[in-house]
Amino acid sequence: MRGLLDPKMDFVFKNIFGSEKHPNILISFLNATLKPKDLITEVEIKNTDLNKGYIEDKFSRLDVKATTSNNEIINIEIQLKNEYNMIKRSLYYWSKLYSEQLNEGEDYSLLKRTICINILNFKYLKTRMFHSVYRMKEIHTNEELSDIQEIHFIEIPKLEDGSDEKDMLVAWIEFLKNPESEKVRSLEMSVDEIREAKDELIKMSNDDTQRELYEMRAKTLRDKISALNEAERKGIKKDEKNKAIEIAKSLINLGLDKESIAKSTGLDLCEVEKLMN
Repeated sequence: MRGLLDPKMDFVFKNIFGSEKHPNILISFLNATLKPKDLITEVEIKNTDLNKGYIEDKFSRLDVKATTSNNEIINIEIQLKNEYNMIKRSLYYWSKLYSEQLNEGEDYSLLKRTICINILNFKYLKTRMFHSVYRMKEIHTNEELSDIQEIHFIEIPKLEDGSDEKDMLVAWIEFLKNPESEKVRSLEMSVDEIREAKDELIKMSNDDTQRELYEMRAKTLRDKISALNEAERKGIKKDEKNKAIEIAKSLINLGLDKESIAKSTGLDLCEVEKLMN
């Protein structure tokens, strides 16, 4: 038997949690994350198409969108690599989901509670908790303005060993971390939705077409990460060069000769001469 595909890959996550064939998986995950007073009983899953163009586009978002029986609009996005923009990114997508609900002239009372859930495979926020929830509050009294906006961050690496697996959110994160672990095998025996998700993952993993699409998506994301890393390296080099130039200018003002300045800063002799001129 071939190894299981990684459920943290957005392509796999969307196929499992964003499938109209398995709504109970998404319902279970949402109830575990939101812990609503009135449990979600139904979901209407949006944008279920996964065409080849989306998979090969490194800027495409294979997120899960749904409307719940509690009259909420939900967006779930999973990210493997820190792109250093998750807060602004999430606020931007939340605002789009919120504003696109109304057509011109429609009443504001029609706006639904809108929730973004960000699942991150890296540590991002300063908090030690693996699950953080944000709403709009008055900064002095902590009074909540409204619960119509809610943004979640679930940071997988912050989930500690020994966390209570009776908490369904912990159980789902264990599944995402390592679906072949003993913990997940135990959960499969007692939680129908975890077993259903594992069965779907096994089915995908043994399907040659799905595996080919998975590899295609993995390559696309690797190329994107390589481009981000290269841009980061260039940014560091540029920053180091600018610092060297500033030091060189100070040494010129102190009257040091060009050879000593070049040696001290690592700049080429011709670069130092240009600065002197």
